[in-house]
Amino acid sequence: MSTTSKAALDALLGKVRSGIANNAPVPPAAQSMLPPSVTDYPEHALLERLRSLYREGSGLRNPYFLPRSGEVTGGLRIAGRDYVTYSNYNYLGLSHDVRVKHAVHDAIDRYGCHAGAARMVGGEIELHAQLEAELAEFTGFEAVSVGVGGYSANVSAVGYLLDRRDLILHDEYMHNSGVMGAVMSGARRIAFPHNDMDALDRLLGENRGQYRRALILVEGAYSMDGDLIDLPRAVEIKNKHGAWLMVDEAHSCGTVGATGRGVCEHFGIDTSEIDLVVGTLSKSFASCGGFLAGKRELIELLHHFCPGLLLYSTGISPANTAAALAAVRLARAEPERVVRLQHNARRFREMALERGLDARTCLAGVPIVPLMIQDESALQLMSMLLENGVVAHAVMHPVVPRDAARLRCFISAEHDASMFERTLDLLAAHVAADAA
Repeated sequence: MSTTSKAALDALLGKVRSGIANNAPVPPAAQSMLPPSVTDYPEHALLERLRSLYREGSGLRNPYFLPRSGEVTGGLRIAGRDYVTYSNYNYLGLSHDVRVKHAVHDAIDRYGCHAGAARMVGGEIELHAQLEAELAEFTGFEAVSVGVGGYSANVSAVGYLLDRRDLILHDEYMHNSGVMGAVMSGARRIAFPHNDMDALDRLLGENRGQYRRALILVEGAYSMDGDLIDLPRAVEIKNKHGAWLMVDEAHSCGTVGATGRGVCEHFGIDTSEIDLVVGTLSKSFASCGGFLAGKRELIELLHHFCPGLLLYSTGISPANTAAALAAVRLARAEPERVVRLQHNARRFREMALERGLDARTCLAGVPIVPLMIQDESALQLMSMLLENGVVAHAVMHPVVPRDAARLRCFISAEHDASMFERTLDLLAAHVAADAA
């Protein structure tokens, strides 16, 4: 992309961020009686700009919304061509396991394709309770409640549990779902520097006494950087200040710890020290949906009254419930999948470093490995990889800080060293050409 194009795109992104952050009202003199238009949104201009950048003859291949055919492993098939992929979760390789697929077929034959209603009033099937019991056993928490989405579970739980009398402190890199839940709650919201436990301690010390409840909101494995929460210190701080600790384990449940039980297993901390965990079925467990895990009394409260979890949402479908149930059972029975996944994540990082690439992730085998790149080369880089049979997506400003663009590579148990070698050699050659 030219310097001029990059500057224009950055300017548009800046307007998007500014408009959302400021939420400034339009001066009365500028208002009119015209109906709302989609062009009023700054994101509309961004979409138009992206269309222009990917226009026919630009030399760039659009890497977004590419429909695949067939299953996804460490590779996938698009328009009749095979690709290595780093843009799919399926961390444990269970989405196409024949036992998972058989469980889905059986569930559809028995229950049909729809839960029927909200679970409380007619949408409950036997598999729902079985899945919740298996997830509780797997994670080590007293109870679990399963809903239709990880995002909605996060937003709803935070929004339900706190209000304007309360305080929420969240990591600055906290997932949007947690932040939106905090906004919805109306609580006082303070972002603390990423994984800076001293700052968290100080901010709680300065503000805790002014509020009824306080919630610390963090991720287990951070989805942009592949690093882990400093869980021992977070537990110490939450106990010191009488706060709740909620951990988003979307990317760490099923992948982190000796058998994939998550950050509590990794750090050797009893799950009773964590007040609430939010998880997803779409990363490690071959399905789609979300869950909350914690002490039984709190989970029962959320199970009955949390608006976006079960109360006002149709139950998770029989097919998705059966897929997740089979996947959780296989993850428990075959811990070698986690071992293989963590080995692959470490090996990918090592091979990247050997080639002089900047790989920012922790050494715990977290399956998120960001490869840092130049913002201005991101679109060309994705296009080049596509031309060479590799799917990997860049994350750019404003999603990450300026000058911190990266290829966010999701590693699975089904990748192999030959895939890594091919991909990293392409990247290393591209970086070297840019530097020349």
